[in-house]
Amino acid sequence: MTVESGGATTAAQSYAAHPSPNTLETPPAEQLVQLLTPEGERIEHPDYPLDLSAADIRAMYRDLVLVRRIDTEAISLQRQGELGIWASLLGQEAAQIGSARALSPQDMVFPTYREHGVAWCRGIDPVKLLELYRGVSHGGWAPEEHKFHLYTIVIGSQTLHATGYAMGIQRDGAVGGDSADGKGAEAVIAYFGDGATSQGDVNEAFVWASVFNAPVVFFCQNNQWAISEPLEKQSRIPLYQRARGFGFPGLRVDGNDVLACYAVTKKAMQAAREGQGPTLIEAFTYRMGAHTTTDDPTRYRLASELEVWKLKDPIERVRAYLVRTGQAEPEFFAAVDAEAKEVGARIREACRTMPDPPPLAIFDNVYAEPTSILREEREQYAAYLDSFEEAGR
Repeated sequence: MTVESGGATTAAQSYAAHPSPNTLETPPAEQLVQLLTPEGERIEHPDYPLDLSAADIRAMYRDLVLVRRIDTEAISLQRQGELGIWASLLGQEAAQIGSARALSPQDMVFPTYREHGVAWCRGIDPVKLLELYRGVSHGGWAPEEHKFHLYTIVIGSQTLHATGYAMGIQRDGAVGGDSADGKGAEAVIAYFGDGATSQGDVNEAFVWASVFNAPVVFFCQNNQWAISEPLEKQSRIPLYQRARGFGFPGLRVDGNDVLACYAVTKKAMQAAREGQGPTLIEAFTYRMGAHTTTDDPTRYRLASELEVWKLKDPIERVRAYLVRTGQAEPEFFAAVDAEAKEVGARIREACRTMPDPPPLAIFDNVYAEPTSILREEREQYAAYLDSFEEAGR
């Protein structure tokens, strides 16, 4: 491995000498819920029966392919200077699509900044995601309209937001049966990574959710690396086992298995809606690319590790299953690939032609009602902009 600093060399050598057992090896079967093997073979699980048709699984395959194409286009756009930064989901598509497709329309989602697959499933136009990373909007979508909150950059803080929201709908009578407005019971899901579990906010959210029996599912995408720190620097036990210490159930699912992620999340969300309280789901997956486009993963992880996880690709195993069982013809795969190219071309063009907002728009939608300080700052900035016009006269 080629590195540019002695510090990176030392870190890589240390990791090679003491690899985390959670990183390079698949956990024992009794610790991992899996319904679809990397080779595309179905496995039955007594606690998680699958109620998906062939059409449903084909639809999930389509989601996986399209979301990966969106991610690939965004990376290219950033490299070309069209985006300021991008957080890739490469390798984590199954965890996001499987869990998101298990949600009911009334459930509320609290994402981090990498849940592009979940956003896709909640009806967010990918162009809106690019607006955020291009710096031309504060987010670009209405959280209540899509039941998908704005992206959260501060690591772990969304788990507190999710817990508070869950306690709110609990007090609104939307848990444990039909809600007052007739829309049915609701629940909340919060997404975060393995590194976030070391944050105080996440652990505080666990305490509150447990004590108040909040209807929230904590969905941890354990992609093995908190930027450049391996999982062994975050926890000496599997992350899902932490839930026991807070007094609610936790489980680990194969995060590269879209079917298992769907089944596990569906059951946990239903339990939350029924008033059974929180659940921690650890989706055991892998970040195939960089943490963000500012990161160079070759400086801290081994190429052999990446090669091991390429064999567990979440898209290829679904494709293998569909082919193996005769549930999809070559024409289907060709059509999905063609659609992916169309989606990629559309968002690429939309990004490049995206208009810049007026400078003063930065002050819009900061608060529901502008404060006196915000008005003063806006006036000062407007005067500053006017000074350029006056100087040019």
